[in-house]
Amino acid sequence: MQAVRPALSLPDPEATTRLAQALAQQLGPGDVLLLEGQIGAGKTHFARALIQSLLARPEDVPSPTFTLVQVYEAPGFEIWHADLYRLSHPDEALELGLADAFETALCLVEWPRKLGADRPKKALTLQFSVYSDDSRSVEFLSDSDTWRARLRGLCDV
Repeated sequence: MQAVRPALSLPDPEATTRLAQALAQQLGPGDVLLLEGQIGAGKTHFARALIQSLLARPEDVPSPTFTLVQVYEAPGFEIWHADLYRLSHPDEALELGLADAFETALCLVEWPRKLGADRPKKALTLQFSVYSDDSRSVEFLSDSDTWRARLRGLCDV
């Protein structure tokens, strides 16, 4: 994977929310965001803010740690939010229906390494890192050059 845009500093949770809201405007069906980083790095906070910004009506957006997948209806498409932390084999991810969702829905996947070889090649990986209690950074990585152009207008938050 290669960097498709410079990394962003996220000095507080509000900056993570602003990034999610800005990126949401660039996304739609068939887009896959792979959210990587240690526990507490901001993956779920980012996913929750992105999903909430796309919903027509406010809705609770819980972490899918125990349900594995939460599906939301945005105007015109579904949003799938998956947390694969508890999976032990990539086949379990396919049993959840993720392969089809990667083609038809906007998908946000936490702990994407659990996908193994089934990791979508066209996906955008957001690698979150922790610097202090509130401060994070995020790198944007992909095997697909299309993300470079799509993220060009994404401003620092």
